[in-house]
Amino acid sequence: MTLRAMAERMRLVSWRDVFFVALPSLLLVILAFWLAAQFIKPAPPTRVLLGTGSEGGAYQRFGALYTDVLARYGIRLETQASAGSLENLQRLRDPAVTLDAVFIQGGAARPQAGDRLVSLGDLYYEPLWVFYRQGAVRGGERILDLRGRRVAIGEPGSGTHYLAQELLAANGLDASNTHLVEAGDFGLVDQLQKGEVDAVVVVGPTQSALVWALLYAPGVRLMDMVHAEAYARRFPYLTPLVLPRGAIDLGREIPARDIHLVATTATLLAREDTHPALIWLLLQAAHEVHGEPGVFQKPGEFPRVSHGDFPLALEAERYYRSGKPFLQRYLPFWAAIWVDRLVLLLVPLLAVLYPLFRFAPSFYGWRVRSRIYRRYGELKFLESEVEENPSQHGREEWLQKLEQIECDANHIRTPLAFADMLYTLRQHIGLVRETILKHTAE
Repeated sequence: MTLRAMAERMRLVSWRDVFFVALPSLLLVILAFWLAAQFIKPAPPTRVLLGTGSEGGAYQRFGALYTDVLARYGIRLETQASAGSLENLQRLRDPAVTLDAVFIQGGAARPQAGDRLVSLGDLYYEPLWVFYRQGAVRGGERILDLRGRRVAIGEPGSGTHYLAQELLAANGLDASNTHLVEAGDFGLVDQLQKGEVDAVVVVGPTQSALVWALLYAPGVRLMDMVHAEAYARRFPYLTPLVLPRGAIDLGREIPARDIHLVATTATLLAREDTHPALIWLLLQAAHEVHGEPGVFQKPGEFPRVSHGDFPLALEAERYYRSGKPFLQRYLPFWAAIWVDRLVLLLVPLLAVLYPLFRFAPSFYGWRVRSRIYRRYGELKFLESEVEENPSQHGREEWLQKLEQIECDANHIRTPLAFADMLYTLRQHIGLVRETILKHTAE
C-alpha cells in the first residue's frame, strides 16, 4: 500500500468517533490498572531488621546464620540485640520501632487487644536448664530444692526470667524465701564456680554459649527434673524432653545419665504488614538453619506450624502446606518476584482488554452508521411531506431542503468499510429528487 493510499484512508477515518470510543476505553484500562495495583504489594525491601537477644545467646547466633542465607538472595539482614523475648515483643508492638520480625520464646508472650502480629512457626526446642554448684543444693532433682538458695533467673525482659519465675512460683518459691538474682550473662559460669550464686536457670538450645559452658564446667551439676511431666501438663506450652546419656559428649559421657527436662519452643513473630516475600525468605532461612537433626529433634521436624497464641501468617500457612513458591523453584528470587507482580497486574488488564478489543469496533461502527441513519430519517421525513402536501413549498424550496441533506451526507467521514451505505444513501437522495420533480410544479 502506497503512502498516498494510506493517507487517503486516514482522511476518511472519523476521528471524532475514534475519540469517543478510545477515551472511555482508555479510562477503563486505567481503572483496571489502578484496581490491580491495590492488590499488588510493592517490591520487597532489600533490608530486613530482625530482633535477636543478648550478646552470645542462641538468638544472636541464629540471627547471624539467617544473615548468610538471606545474603544469597540479595537481602541484607540486620540484627538488633535485646534483653530477650519480652523486650523483643515490646519493640515489635511499638510502631515507632523499625522491626520486621523477632525471636520469641514460646509461652513468654501473650497476645493483646489490637495486636497485629503473626507467627511464622516454631523453630526449635528451647529446654529449661537448671545448673547448680555441687554440694550447694540438697537433692538436686526438684526445683523446690532451690528454696533459700541464691538463684540466677535471667535478665528482666528475657524469656528465661519469665519462665524461671513461672516454675519457681509453681513450687512456692519467690523473693520472700529465695534470693533471686536477675542476671543471665556469661559471667554466671564463674560466679557459680566461685560460690557467688548457688544455681543458674537458663533457657536455650544446646548451641547456646552459656548452656555449653555450664555443661562442661567442673563442679557444676545439671538438675534432673523428676516433675517434668507434671510441668508439661500444668503449662501447655512446655514439652517434656530427655537428654540422653552421653548426648553432649560421648567421650566424656556428658551427661553421665539420662536427664529429664522441660522445653518450650522458639518462635518467629512478624508484623502483619511485613512484605510476603520477606516472610517467604525468613521461612526458607528457618528451614535451612533449623531443619537439621539435633539432640532433641529429628531431621525436618522444624520449622513447623505453631500452635501458640499468635495466629499463623497466611504466607507461613501456604509455605507449610506447599513448600517454596512455584516461581521461586525455577527462577532467581528477584525474577520470581517480578514475574509474580507482573502476572497479578496483567490478569485484570487482560480481562478488560479482551472485551474492549471485541466490542470497541462494533461501537465505532454504530457511531458511523448512526450518522448515516440520521440522514435517512431526514430524507424519509422530507419524502413524506412532499407526498402528503406538495404545495406546501415551491419546487426550488423542496430541492434546497434536499440539497442540504445531500450536502451533509457528502461531508460524512466514512471509512471504506461503510462506503456502500453512503453510496446507497446518495442513490436514495436521487429517488427523492425524482419524487419532488414529479409532485411539484415549476
